[in-house]
Amino acid sequence: MSENVNHTGVVERIADGIVYVRIIQQSACGVCEARKMCITSESKKKIVEVPDNTGRYQINEEVELCGRSSMGLEAVVIAFVLPMIILIGTVATGSAIHWKETTSGLVAILLLVPYYGILYLFRERLKKKFVFTLRKLN
Repeated sequence: MSENVNHTGVVERIADGIVYVRIIQQSACGVCEARKMCITSESKKKIVEVPDNTGRYQINEEVELCGRSSMGLEAVVIAFVLPMIILIGTVATGSAIHWKETTSGLVAILLLVPYYGILYLFRERLKKKFVFTLRKLN
């Protein structure tokens, strides 16, 4: 899975060797012809931090943001799959040892606090793992 995922964006600002690129993340409906009349189509503006010390980019310049598609899969596992495993595993364990459903659910949710706390502590390491690159558009 070595394909790249590319997004077009605009350089929002540059500071301390970091280029902040604004992209518009669209839902799957984003390319649909009927999206203007549909209530469910949505798009969100996101700012992506890209380390770059080359000085090749200017503010308001249109660029292409490139990342490995495998990064998306890893991000989904970290953000959604592992927490779901924690939730389901805790509820199942609580049921097996005859806890009340509310107790099992509450403990499962409370176990997510240290999980996300650990992710927060390792955010710098994760930033190094999930690195995007920039390419000038012609």
